[in-house]
Amino acid sequence: MLVEQADITVVTPDGPMPAFWCRPARSGRLPAVLLLMEAFGLTAHICDVAIRIAQEGYVVLAPDLYYREPGNHTFGYDQVTAAMDLMWQLDFGPPMEADLSAAIAHLKSRPDVDRIGVTGFCLGGGLSFLAACRFSAEIAAAASFYGMVLDEWIEAVQDIAVPMLLFFGGQDPFIGGDRVQQIKTRFDQLGKPYGLQVYPEANHGFFCHERESYHPAAATHAWQTLMDFFRQHLSPET
Repeated sequence: MLVEQADITVVTPDGPMPAFWCRPARSGRLPAVLLLMEAFGLTAHICDVAIRIAQEGYVVLAPDLYYREPGNHTFGYDQVTAAMDLMWQLDFGPPMEADLSAAIAHLKSRPDVDRIGVTGFCLGGGLSFLAACRFSAEIAAAASFYGMVLDEWIEAVQDIAVPMLLFFGGQDPFIGGDRVQQIKTRFDQLGKPYGLQVYPEANHGFFCHERESYHPAAATHAWQTLMDFFRQHLSPET
């Protein structure tokens, strides 16, 4: 499927936020996906994932969440320390919520957009979780790939009103089994709709073929599960 793509800016309270935008090259309204980047930034890999999602029939917006920071915003996968240092400079309170709100509002303002889903990886996985907590009234579904979830976000699961899909690797050094169980227990206690996929042999970053931790079987299964999830919850007829 042919895909239109462009570098655009999203208006936020703190100024213009660069973003990568793409959609199938056909007319009509389509469901949309807000794609949230890894700690490594708005990399070529994230743009490739955006195009893959667009090829499945979605408008996709992938913002540069480091736009407030000076200097380099993207890192190689061997630059873990530099990427993590920049990631922890982000303010995960009102500024980040304002950025997520602005990105969702941008999609909602487009005449070619129908329902909106959110997904992301690593940093973006955690922020997909946050988006479900804070913006359930604006979106239809959220999927989180190996997101590091803050304690207050687990507490805020009570505010989630959309289906969620969670992916984790059983060998992830950043997100242990106890944390995954804590998240699962919170959803179960509150009776929230969610799906959970834990790949026992997979590590953090298992979806990205450019990383040493790439796990082809887990990545393939996760992609199909994600596409099934979005078809179920974002299709106009649902």
